[in-house]
Amino acid sequence: MGLIDKVKAQAGQAMVKAQQGMAQGQAKLDKIQAKRHADMLLRNLGAAVYAEQRQGGANQAVLDALKAIDVFVSEQGPIDLAQGTPAVPDDAGTPAPGGSTAPSGQASMPGSDSTPGNA
Repeated sequence: MGLIDKVKAQAGQAMVKAQQGMAQGQAKLDKIQAKRHADMLLRNLGAAVYAEQRQGGANQAVLDALKAIDVFVSEQGPIDLAQGTPAVPDDAGTPAPGGSTAPSGQASMPGSDSTPGNA
């Protein structure tokens, strides 16, 4: 019976690790979805402000966009405006706002890898 007990214990450990991996994957997916939602809200606000200022658009569109952002912030927390993401560090210790190592306003572009040997 000792062998069966060992197999059961290993199966239990594997199940726990699988559940942890699933939870981490779900957390990452939730973070990505929150970032996309924040990006969309900020884009909508920018479009509404541009339309109001340059094309004679209604101020109500700006107010509606601001209200949508306020709702998002109340549910998800502050938005890191430099990155367009909720300003909460992830489990891997990614820094909160202001702690980014990338220069503000510079996005990583495919093919622009600066790793030696990739020139």
